[in-house]
Amino acid sequence: MMSLDPFLLVVFVVAFVAGGIASISGFGIGSLLTPLLGVQIGFKLAVAVVSIPHLIGTAVRFFTLRQHVDRRLLIGFGLTSAAGGLTGALLHTFVKSPILTAVFGLLLVFAGVTGLLGLAERMRFGGVMGWIAGAVSGLLGGLVGNQGGIRSAALLGFDVPKHSFLATATAIGLIVDGARMPVYLFTEGQDMLAEWPAIVAASVGVVAGTFAGYRLFKRFSETLFRKIVSAIVLALGLVMLFRFAREVDWL
Repeated sequence: MMSLDPFLLVVFVVAFVAGGIASISGFGIGSLLTPLLGVQIGFKLAVAVVSIPHLIGTAVRFFTLRQHVDRRLLIGFGLTSAAGGLTGALLHTFVKSPILTAVFGLLLVFAGVTGLLGLAERMRFGGVMGWIAGAVSGLLGGLVGNQGGIRSAALLGFDVPKHSFLATATAIGLIVDGARMPVYLFTEGQDMLAEWPAIVAASVGVVAGTFAGYRLFKRFSETLFRKIVSAIVLALGLVMLFRFAREVDWL
């Protein structure tokens, strides 16, 4: 009788939690799974591998929320996000720098703090700034596999209700995944195929967590929802800064 790999069980549990968080905040799958798999297979390959369960989970979430998508926001913010995601995926092949981790972490900490203090609600992105925010979030998604925190932080600056926020963030994430995944498959397809057990475990966990988390999502008020998203963004930023400190041997 074949024994179950304990690491795959951990992957499933973390993926379940990540799917639940993503169903509430619009992001979290790549943020949790990428560092976990990075310990086992390396950060670079982990970014590519996680893109598959990320795509599956995002597609499931989009299907349940598709009627709430803000099409105006999707066109402006989403198209630049896709362009940024493709650019980031291409750069992912060449760029290796812990500075990216630090910059990403600092941006998320700033966004999380301003959200918790209520400052983010006074910010409104539109026109050029909205397009730039979309491009940056997509770029980070393709480059380091964590576009959701920046995207959600930027979307908090738009005056949209929680269902539209989550649905639009999900639709944009789906576009970014579609733009970056072909690059990963072309450059690292064989290595990704070798990690199919982890991909299956993560995908099943993410889907299960998505359905479980969506039930909780319906219970949150607009104010509480924004605070939860901001808190998750802040926590993610602190984790990224901790990772940077480890990479440069500060800890």
